[in-house]
Amino acid sequence: MNHILKNKEGLKVAVIVNDMSEVNIDADLVKQGGFSRTEEKLVEMQNGCICCTLRDDLMKEVERLADNGDIDYIVIESSGISEPIPVAQTFTYIDEELGIDLTQKCSLDTMVTVVDANRFWEDFSSGESLLDRKEGTDENDTREVIDLLIDQIEFANVILLNKVDLLTKDDADELQAVLHKLNSEATVIQTINSEVSLEAILHTHLFDFEKASQGAGWIKELNEEHHTPETEEFGISSFVYRRNRPLHPERFMKWLENWPVDIVRAKGFFWLASRNNMAGLLSQAGTSIMIQAAGEWIATYATEEREQTLKEEPELRAKWDEQFGDRINELVFIGIDMNTAEIIETLDRCLLTNEEMNQDWATLKDPLPKFTVSA
Repeated sequence: MNHILKNKEGLKVAVIVNDMSEVNIDADLVKQGGFSRTEEKLVEMQNGCICCTLRDDLMKEVERLADNGDIDYIVIESSGISEPIPVAQTFTYIDEELGIDLTQKCSLDTMVTVVDANRFWEDFSSGESLLDRKEGTDENDTREVIDLLIDQIEFANVILLNKVDLLTKDDADELQAVLHKLNSEATVIQTINSEVSLEAILHTHLFDFEKASQGAGWIKELNEEHHTPETEEFGISSFVYRRNRPLHPERFMKWLENWPVDIVRAKGFFWLASRNNMAGLLSQAGTSIMIQAAGEWIATYATEEREQTLKEEPELRAKWDEQFGDRINELVFIGIDMNTAEIIETLDRCLLTNEEMNQDWATLKDPLPKFTVSA
């Protein structure tokens, strides 16, 4: 924030700062830079998260600043624990309850994520929750640090890989390659003290909600018809595990408990024999592994609804199995020095055998946690 305001290049910049702590440290730092409230229109937003309890306040504040008409750009520093998609949605729809339509007053230009290069791998493997770090919104906020960090990386237009002066060049370049693999659409810039050319982050016109929603590396990998092998610089690679046979719940549970350490990121859909009607969604980053319901398989729909869905999505019909419909395992793995052959082999052992395919799957012992349903 200090860097942007000091180098604003003639722009009239309004800054909205949201900090979860009682003392708004970030806002204090900006103030200490010598910027008056009247000129810079510094707005502090406290006691809540920008993506939930303060969303209404955010909309009102942006509308007020836009209506004043004497600024060129608004920079919003959301809390480090803010989820990016709800923040972005604030600028893409009309809030009828508040009577605010920001789409007529401003547009979202760029989503920027700052990654602490010196702490990334520590955060990645810490297994800490926001509550562990006393940063949760309340006592029920069980989100893990790495999940939030990955969400912010995968949704960004620009990623600032900061504090690279604390790493060797090879380590910084390797981490940059990992970030590029996690989000190939984003521009990754190595920085010290977050100093970056303003033209890289202001007035870029980079943000597109639909494109950002599909920018994550795992989604791109899943949607590719044919996987193109990478040069595998730094040993970073990815692949999709696809199988049209269900997973045995006990064997799959054991596989999850012995997660390969060389996998950095995994996400996708899985078919569990003991939960034949419901698709599962697996998401892994670091030590965090989550499974949840991803909705019923289309094969379970009533005939009329199923046919209508297949008519609207012909690509599904092209992959339709006569016996099992759209049920499939499609898991994307991104990692460093991954033993791909071993991962595939051990996952294949989790699939039902020919004999088990003829058994009553409902009788299989299922030790996996119950599916949670995404809100």
